[in-house]
Amino acid sequence: MSGRVRALRGFPDIGPADTPAWLALEAAVQQVLLRYGYAQVRMPVLEATELFARSVGEATDIVEKEMFSFVDRDKNAMSLRPEGTASAVRLGIDGGLLRNAQSRLWYTGPMFRHERPQAGRYRQFHQVGVENFGTAGALADIEVIAIARDLLQAAGVLGAVTLEINTLGSATARAAYRDQLQQWLRAHADALDEDSRQRIERNPLRVLDSKNPQTQAALADAPRLADSLDEESRAHYAAVLEGLAALDIAWVENPRLVRGLDYYNHCVFEWTTQQLGAQGTVLAGGRYDGLVEQLGGGPVPACGFAMGCERVLLLQQALDCVPQAAPVDVYVCHEGGQGRLQALRLAQTLRQAGWQVLVDGGDGRLKGQIKRAATARARIVSKDEHADFTLLDAQAPAALSEHLQALCPAGAATPS
Repeated sequence: MSGRVRALRGFPDIGPADTPAWLALEAAVQQVLLRYGYAQVRMPVLEATELFARSVGEATDIVEKEMFSFVDRDKNAMSLRPEGTASAVRLGIDGGLLRNAQSRLWYTGPMFRHERPQAGRYRQFHQVGVENFGTAGALADIEVIAIARDLLQAAGVLGAVTLEINTLGSATARAAYRDQLQQWLRAHADALDEDSRQRIERNPLRVLDSKNPQTQAALADAPRLADSLDEESRAHYAAVLEGLAALDIAWVENPRLVRGLDYYNHCVFEWTTQQLGAQGTVLAGGRYDGLVEQLGGGPVPACGFAMGCERVLLLQQALDCVPQAAPVDVYVCHEGGQGRLQALRLAQTLRQAGWQVLVDGGDGRLKGQIKRAATARARIVSKDEHADFTLLDAQAPAALSEHLQALCPAGAATPS
């Protein structure tokens, strides 16, 4: 066969021009979660298909349409993970982390869904997930929302997002409301769009989240979830809102917010933006008290969220606040021959002292090397053959200039 082999559709590369922003985001995430005392875990990208069918829900779009699934040679049904919470719960159960204990976990990595690729929504995408296990009270909900706020602030995008929040109530209240809503939807099916009609029997609460204007107009007279809440659900929700107010976290109540996964109950939330068009959800989560037991563990309360890394990076671009790569400290030029060896020795000495150093790989023509040094945003250019150096960046650290002066005592540091 001949010709190029291209990347698969929806599986984008992350090239060297993009990695500084990724590294900056990952560093910010680690710093924030370290302050909150969360421990990082790393799960496999491949899990038993049953894990997601039982947790996400067999009647969800993810399981029915979007998973990359296959049967291996041993006839085991497997899937690339479409989300991280189910895997984190499985890890917690397998590792004994959820047994009579509070666990605070976080992870990051690729997820996979077979959706139509578009900006901010790819078939391989990356998420940061935060999971809080073992705390039934509102403090856990408040804490994970506060973490979300701090992550978005650290990424420089907090001013462009809005926290939307709702409560689905307890599992009992939600089930009662589901039946009531389903009956209403059946009676008004003619006023709904096709996708919503298909969801009536499978997942009626998702109809509330429809983006179709015709359906949203029809839902104005639908039963309200708030009218089905029991006292426990109302008290939990009120405590969460009280905590957010105490932390000066603003929110907008969205009674149509239900989230797309079956395991949610009580508080659910999304941080959304108007800057990214249809892909406006940047971070989302909520409480999922029954999921651990559903997957074979004990009755462990839990809540958490996932943040879409690509969405955050796109939002940084829209706001023109993308972190840039740090400039190179020293760019070593040479005239070839023995000069190349001298350049390598000088570079190695500087690297061992902690500086970032590039050695030109060209043919020894100094003019071209100086241009490449400027392109690399080098702070200092060292011309080893003449034992001198030139400042390209007036903000170069004084310690670096002093260190290089000591290595090249015959040289002079002069502004370019």
